[in-house]
Amino acid sequence: MADVVIAGGGPAGRALARACARRGLETTLIDPAPGRRWRATYGLFADELPGLPGGAVACAPSTTLAFGTRPHVLDRRYLVMDNAGLRTWLDGGYDVVAGKVSGVDHGGQGSSVRLEDGRILATGLYVDASGVRPRGDRYEQTAFGAVLPAEDALRLVDDPDTAVFMDWREAESGFLYVLPLGDGTVLVEETSLARRPGLPLDVLAARLRARLKAVGLTSRGREERVRIVLDAPVPRRGRTVPFGTAAALVHPATGYSVTTSIRLAETVADAAAAAWDRGPAAAASAAHRALWPSSARTVHGLRRHGLRALCGMPPELVPVFFDLFFTLPTSLQRAFTSGREDVSGNTEAMSTLFRMSPWTVRKHLIGWRALRRSR
Repeated sequence: MADVVIAGGGPAGRALARACARRGLETTLIDPAPGRRWRATYGLFADELPGLPGGAVACAPSTTLAFGTRPHVLDRRYLVMDNAGLRTWLDGGYDVVAGKVSGVDHGGQGSSVRLEDGRILATGLYVDASGVRPRGDRYEQTAFGAVLPAEDALRLVDDPDTAVFMDWREAESGFLYVLPLGDGTVLVEETSLARRPGLPLDVLAARLRARLKAVGLTSRGREERVRIVLDAPVPRRGRTVPFGTAAALVHPATGYSVTTSIRLAETVADAAAAAWDRGPAAAASAAHRALWPSSARTVHGLRRHGLRALCGMPPELVPVFFDLFFTLPTSLQRAFTSGREDVSGNTEAMSTLFRMSPWTVRKHLIGWRALRRSR
């Protein structure tokens, strides 16, 4: 019998498996395809995960740019993860079982995890890190990208060593994301920040191909498809502990979740280990509390309000909004994008944006002032 069984072999599941194992908990990870490479491109700001080892970094672009209607040089270093190096860092200390969970039965002394092939794994604590299936009634971020040789990307950007975090110029209800990958190639991605339901990928693919065609390029290399649920509700407490995107750890207004999951893995493992002697139900309850303290719930609510405000804004005003956002002090930008429990920082960022905004933008943010007064 394993102390902890975790379903889901992505970065979130492996980060938590490693953290649990390092605290002396016998841990098993269930992965449908343990040998499959991670195909997604993971980007992050360096200050979000200062403990990331060099072997897990594929590229550290020299400059990070963002465009609303004009350029902004961001005072935060942006990194691209090396997926093989990241996986190596997160591996070790736990068992990996190939399979897919078909059901879970919880009892007083533990849980029974049923796999599709009929095997049953007994455990004290069961964690679901298998992700969230997109649904049509949710806000989603969608994107379609193509990986180009760096020399080709020069037709779209001035410097192949620059990360373009957002470029809202010449975009139709979305932005262009440009990221050097550290191997002589550049990811160019047409992105719909947030929409309900998500903008179809074939629409984004057509936009990207038209953009490439306009500068004499075609997409012949690797392509990337992204679909992220942005507004999953905070999960209810129960014997199954969700983690990663299954635990609504996706930032509602940016779509980022991997670094949050990696950071929280240590906190959740600490909580479960500290409560272990009190039984499986106590360990699960402690893990839930570690995931969603009251400060995180408050910030999540603020960010969901920001998501709704952005989605209610006319497309021509969104670049104006981001011009304002990227003129905020770096500390307030960091609070809104990365400060998951920073209630004061998030409210200050939102209220400052409200005060800076012209009336054409402000009327779509009108609830932000009321939110600040209520905190």
